[in-house]
Amino acid sequence: MKTYEAPTIAEACQKAASDNDCTVPDLEYKIIQYPKKGILGLFSKNAIIDVTNIKKAKIKDEPKDNLDSKPSNPEPTQQTKDKIKQEPTQAQKTATKPQQPKEKKEHIQKSIKKEVIEPKEQDKKTDEIVDSFFEQENRAKVEKKETITAKELEEQIKKLFSFSCFDIDTIEVDIEDNTAFIFIDGEDAALLIGKEGYRYNALSYMLFNWINIKYGLYLKLEIAQFLASQQDMIKNLMKPVVEHVENVGSGKTKPLNGILVQIALEYLRDVFPNKYVAIKKNKDGQRYIIINDFNKR
Repeated sequence: MKTYEAPTIAEACQKAASDNDCTVPDLEYKIIQYPKKGILGLFSKNAIIDVTNIKKAKIKDEPKDNLDSKPSNPEPTQQTKDKIKQEPTQAQKTATKPQQPKEKKEHIQKSIKKEVIEPKEQDKKTDEIVDSFFEQENRAKVEKKETITAKELEEQIKKLFSFSCFDIDTIEVDIEDNTAFIFIDGEDAALLIGKEGYRYNALSYMLFNWINIKYGLYLKLEIAQFLASQQDMIKNLMKPVVEHVENVGSGKTKPLNGILVQIALEYLRDVFPNKYVAIKKNKDGQRYIIINDFNKR
C-alpha cells in the first residue's frame, strides 16, 4: 500500500483517509515512525504510517449480487408486510401467555421463603461444623504430643550432635516436673556457648522448639556450668538494683547483653513477685529491665 507522513499520527491517518476516500476507522495501518519534537526545533521527526488495508474499499469492490452487500434499510415487499400483519405483537403475546397454575405459584413462594429463612439455620450448621473442626484439630494437637524417657531423649540429642563439628563428650538428660534438664560438656563447650552466649541462646531456642512441640516439655540447658556461673554473676550484679528498688519502690538495670537479660529477668521476678518486671529497649536498641508497681507501667 502507500506510506503517509505528517507531524502527528492523527494527521497522517487523516491524510490517508482523505486520499483513499474513507474514514480513519476504515484504515488498517502500521506505525513506521513515531513523531519526535526534538530540541528547539532541531532533530524533530514526523510520524510515518504504512496503510496495509482499507476495509471500505474492499466492500465497494465486491460485486453487487453478493449476499453480504444488502442495503441496510431495504424496502419491505408486499409478502413481508403480510407476514408482519400475521405475527402477533409483544402485547398480544403477553396477553395470550398462559398463566401459571396456583400450585406452581405456591411452590415458588415456599421456595423463596426457604431461601430467606434457611440461611440462618445453615449458618448455625456451618458454625457447628467449624467449631467441631477446630475442636478436633486441638484434640489432634494434644494427641500428637509423644511421651519420651530421659534416656531416649539423651540418645536423640547425642545423635544430633554427632553431625556437628563440635567436640562434645558429655550429654546428660534428666526429666522432672515436665522439664527436660540437659547438661552438655566437652572440649568445644566454650565454642558452643559463643561470644556473650549468643550461640547458647540459638541452641537453647532450637532444642526448646523441638522438645516442646513434639513432647510438650520445657527446657533448661546447661553447657559446662555456663548457666550456673551466669546466674551467680547476675545475682552479684543485681544487688545494688535490688537494694534501690526495696528503698525507692522502683528501678531499672543497666543495658544487658545476650542471655544475661533473660537470666536477670527470671532472677528479678523471683525477688519481686508482686511488682511489674519487664524488658525494655533504649534508643540505641540495647535491652534493660525495669521494676515498678503494676499501676506505674
